[in-house]
Amino acid sequence: MHSKINSFYDIVVIGAGPSGSVSARFAAENGCSVLILERDREPGIPVRCAEGVSHTGILPFIEIDKKWICSKIVGAKLHSPNGESLEMYNNGDGYVLDRRVFDRALADLAVSKGATLLTKADAIDLNKNDKGEITGVKFKHQNEIIDINCKIVIGADGVESQVGRWAGIDTSLSLSDIDTCCQYTVNNANFEDELCHFYFGREIAPGGYIWIFPKSKTQANIGIGIGGDMTKPGKGPRYYLDIFMDKYFPNSSINYMVYGGVPTRAGNNFVKDNVLLVGDAAHQVNPITGGGIVQGMIAGKFAGETAAKAIRENNISKKILKEYPNRWEDMLGANQRFMYSIKNKFMDMPDEKLNNLVSACKKIPQNEFNLYKLFKETIKEDPVLLAKLATSFVVSKLKV
Repeated sequence: MHSKINSFYDIVVIGAGPSGSVSARFAAENGCSVLILERDREPGIPVRCAEGVSHTGILPFIEIDKKWICSKIVGAKLHSPNGESLEMYNNGDGYVLDRRVFDRALADLAVSKGATLLTKADAIDLNKNDKGEITGVKFKHQNEIIDINCKIVIGADGVESQVGRWAGIDTSLSLSDIDTCCQYTVNNANFEDELCHFYFGREIAPGGYIWIFPKSKTQANIGIGIGGDMTKPGKGPRYYLDIFMDKYFPNSSINYMVYGGVPTRAGNNFVKDNVLLVGDAAHQVNPITGGGIVQGMIAGKFAGETAAKAIRENNISKKILKEYPNRWEDMLGANQRFMYSIKNKFMDMPDEKLNNLVSACKKIPQNEFNLYKLFKETIKEDPVLLAKLATSFVVSKLKV
C-alpha cells in the first residue's frame, strides 16, 4: 500500500479535472474522507479543451487568480460562410485559461479541504462483492496494483468514461450527438486578444465550427469540431483545420495538438448504487459550444454534497443518490435541452441561411445584440422554440 493513502475512504473520485476536484472538495468539506485518483502526473494534462470560460461561471467555485488566466475575453466575432462577420458583446466577460494551472488550483483547493490526491494512479476496475455490489476501486500506481475500499465512487474520467461502463451505466451516444475535434495551440501569428472567433459553413466545418481562443496577441487555441456523422474517410477534423490554417495562418507555428470527442447531448443516466458520474463522463457540456468546465463544476458541487449526505445517512443506494441528478435537472436540465434544440437548428442550416442570419443580425444595434437576439433570429420560424426562449429561465443561464 502506498504510504500516503489509507486502505479505506468514504469516497473515491476518479479524475482530477474540474468536475472531479470540485466533487472531492465539496464531499470533503461535508466531512467525508476522499481520495482523488489522477492517471497523469498532475491535474490539467493533457489539455483537451479550448480553455474558454465565463467569469460568472467560475466565480462561485474559486477566487479569480491571474496565475491561471491567459487572457480576458469581452466579445465574440462570428464569421459566415460568405466571409461576412458580426461582432457580439453584452454577454459578460470571460477568460482563456491555462488549464494546467487552473486544474491544479482546483485540486489544491480540494486537498486543502481534506481530500487526498494521488497522481499517476490509473484506475483499472471497480471491485465488487459476491452480490455484485461495488466495494472499491482497483488501480495501478508505480507498477503496483492497489485495491482501495470505499462506499461511493465518483467517475470524473472524461467522455470515454470507464467508470460508467464498469458500473453498468449506459453512456453510449449516437454519432450525431458527439463532435469529433482537433485543436492546435498556435504561435507566431496576430490575434485580437479580447475577442473569440467562430467560423461556420459546410465547407469550413460540416456540422460544427472552427474556433479561435486567443491566449495572447501572438498565441491562440485554434480548433474545430465537426459532427460525428459528418466525418468521411480522409476528411476528418484535421483535414478541415489544416485547410483553414493554410488560408488564414500560413506562417504560424504549431506547438501543441490534441484530438478528442465532445458529447453534445446531455445524459440523464449518470447514477447507480454507489456510483455517480460527473462532467464529460455524464455528458454535461453545453450542446452548442461544447464547453463543459462550468457545467462540470456545478455537477461536481451537487455530486459531492449528495454523496456526503448519503454517507452521513448510511444509505448509498441510487434512490438517495438521485438527489444529485434531480438538482442538476432543476438548475440546468431545461437549459441543456433548449441548447440542444438550438444546436440542431443552427448546425443543420445550409450556408445560404447562415449568410442570411449574419446579415439580419448585423441590422441589430450592437449595443442591443447578444445571444438572446442571435437565438431569436435563428429560430424565428419555430414558434415552439421561440416560446421556450421567451418564457423559460434559459436566457439567464446562457453564460454557462
